[in-house]
Amino acid sequence: MAEKKDLESLQEPVNALKGPSDEKTAEQIEKAAAASQKPMVTKEKVIGEDAESPKGPVGLDIGTSHVVVAQNKRNYIETIQELNAFFTVPSAKFAKGILNQKEVMYYEREDQYYIFGYSAESFANMFNVNTRRPMKDGFLSPNEEEGLSVIQAIVNTLIRKPKKFGEVLCFVIPGEPLDGTGSVVYHESVIKRFISSLGYSPLSINEGMAIVVSELSEDDFTGLGISMGGGMCNVCLSYLSFPVITYSIQMAGDYIDAMAGTAVGEPATKTKAIKEGELDLTQEPKDRVLTALNIFYDELIFKLLESLQRVLTSTENIPKIKAPIPIVLSGATAMPKGCKEKFENMLKNVSLPVQISTVRVAEDLLCTPAKGALIMAMTEAG
Repeated sequence: MAEKKDLESLQEPVNALKGPSDEKTAEQIEKAAAASQKPMVTKEKVIGEDAESPKGPVGLDIGTSHVVVAQNKRNYIETIQELNAFFTVPSAKFAKGILNQKEVMYYEREDQYYIFGYSAESFANMFNVNTRRPMKDGFLSPNEEEGLSVIQAIVNTLIRKPKKFGEVLCFVIPGEPLDGTGSVVYHESVIKRFISSLGYSPLSINEGMAIVVSELSEDDFTGLGISMGGGMCNVCLSYLSFPVITYSIQMAGDYIDAMAGTAVGEPATKTKAIKEGELDLTQEPKDRVLTALNIFYDELIFKLLESLQRVLTSTENIPKIKAPIPIVLSGATAMPKGCKEKFENMLKNVSLPVQISTVRVAEDLLCTPAKGALIMAMTEAG
């Protein structure tokens, strides 16, 4: 009975694009569909470049591994990203001079320099240790007292206060963990307070639903959006823009990195770099690190599909969908070559109460949640 109650709590009979009237709902969905067709352009963060003050709605994805901001331009959607990590070193005048000379992003607090973003990863690799993360398993880390301050510092390098006070900013939130810990309510509330302090009107969207909004306009916003991120995998079953079921599992890229690193005696930062630079899941692994990464990718996808089967078959309120629906994969963990094919092959062994038409990958695996959040912000802004 307890499990059934937990699964029923994952149902969200709320239209993500719903307005106060059917007429407005139609207008919102039309606007969302038009925005989703715009191409995405990822802008590299220039070292030393000041963040801009947005004019118009903003999408924000504060993920376990990256922070991504999306803004609407005339003919495209622009995204800019930064690594959500930090590294500390003792403060010293000499070190400060070097950091300033190299334009490394940092702030000082209690005799420590907090180096954050991609700069932190470079320092960690130099010392052959792991970076620290403001977030853990998809939520603000309870083990990092400075976690929120680091996130605020990172966001402030990407965007400033809006040109118009009260501009809508939609941010991504995780689904309730199926078998894990973490409070979505606490996480959402803390981020919302920070966004409000910058002068925005905050709005949240489930991460899986953000994938649907971004990628499934031609399918009437019907399908399964799956975001395979750093701290967790988020899943949303949407029907005609209604997020029928949302949930998460707290296994994803960080889990793969940590478990593979432990298996071969290497820091997770190093196995992550190998995963992102060398891993090809269509090829037989040529060394023990790649072998370990393959093994834990198999485990992650198996657990993800197992959870999908368990949730969908245990939920009574799934709408009767006559036509097969697509699955869209997104997130940095889906980036290695062959991930989609591995997912498709393992999907054949899973029995679901809905038929699947295709498995696709998002246009931009890392920035799609932020794009979906931006589209939601645009529909709400009117």
